[in-house]
Amino acid sequence: GLCGIYFRETQGTIFPAPNFNPIMDAQVLGGALQGISCEKDVLIDILTQRCNSQRLMIAEAYRDMYGRDLITDLKENLSHHFKEVMVGLMYPPASYDAHELWHALKGVDTEENCLIDILASRSNMEIFQMKEAYLMQYNNDLQQDIDSETSGHFRDTLMNLAQGTRMEGYADPSSAAQDAMILWEACQRKTGEHKNILQMILCNKSYQQLWMVFQEFQNISGQDLVDAINECYDGYFQELLVAIVLCVRDKPSYFAYRLYNAIHEFGFHNKTVIRILIARSEIDLMNIRQRYKEKYGKSLFHDIKHFASGHYESALLAICAGDAEDY
Repeated sequence: GLCGIYFRETQGTIFPAPNFNPIMDAQVLGGALQGISCEKDVLIDILTQRCNSQRLMIAEAYRDMYGRDLITDLKENLSHHFKEVMVGLMYPPASYDAHELWHALKGVDTEENCLIDILASRSNMEIFQMKEAYLMQYNNDLQQDIDSETSGHFRDTLMNLAQGTRMEGYADPSSAAQDAMILWEACQRKTGEHKNILQMILCNKSYQQLWMVFQEFQNISGQDLVDAINECYDGYFQELLVAIVLCVRDKPSYFAYRLYNAIHEFGFHNKTVIRILIARSEIDLMNIRQRYKEKYGKSLFHDIKHFASGHYESALLAICAGDAEDY
């Protein structure tokens, strides 16, 4: 029943390495980075086969050993997308989210899709930690930056998500139908006030509650909420609302859909592919791979292989951890 939906086992593709020796890894990395030509395969073999907390221990051992910062050395020796992957692997999850949000907000163009991907999918705890990391790394307040770099109802919704105050674990079946009616009316009426009501429900109610609300919405309107939102609204506001609904239903499916679009609709949008693979590698990338294959017929492994090349391709495939039979 419903419980099966909420507590689906999720699985990443990267796990702690057994017999882990950070000092030896640091030594091998040092050798690979200091050779006449940088041994990129060695970097891939070590950094994609260790979990994030192990990579942080390697970075510490590296600093002790060489008196230098591993991230800086990676940045200096590598280039393009391959560099982005290897450097990205070195950030703790909250710092990586903060790093991606900072660049999305402060780059030449605001990258709305990055803001949507991260803020629509993270838990209260993840949002709290990402705001702390953002303040530490950039000496800026994430919410103030969202406020100044975005606008309209899109901004209001992002600001609400960035508060990280969604109800957790609580569901009230008796109010689900009422919430669904309010959503339905908001979709019909489309005033500023109704847009506000819509995003408040989607940002503040628990996943368990929203699951029931979406069922009731279907019963009341005869329509799927995603279709209703797509009909009623447009622009980034619409994309963000849809992302929230999809994440409530099934995060791995949402990310499979985002990866598919990034690969096929946007001519391999590297930043999106890199960000999702790294951010989900220890959470649910295995599930994302399964959903991708189910929904699109080809495996994620196959599509990355088809579009990427060189060490960049090898690094992405190592994170994706696909197998020959996946191909």
